[in-house]
Amino acid sequence: MKRNLDGVYFRMKNEEDQWDNICFSDLTDKQKEEVMKGRSEEWLKSMCIILANVIKNIGDQFDLMCGNDEKEE
Repeated sequence: MKRNLDGVYFRMKNEEDQWDNICFSDLTDKQKEEVMKGRSEEWLKSMCIILANVIKNIGDQFDLMCGNDEKEE
């Protein structure tokens, strides 16, 4: 399913062997490995920051939290 959440698109061949713009988070693991191969440390860091911002925005938009905020006694 194409959700188009992160806004970082890559030109990839789809299942019908046609070129398509696909969001990084919608790629298969194999495709993700392919687009990250040979990238610089700076590029990978910037991708991590973009993805972290997307996660934060989704959490803010839907008031989502993981874990337990209560302290254990």
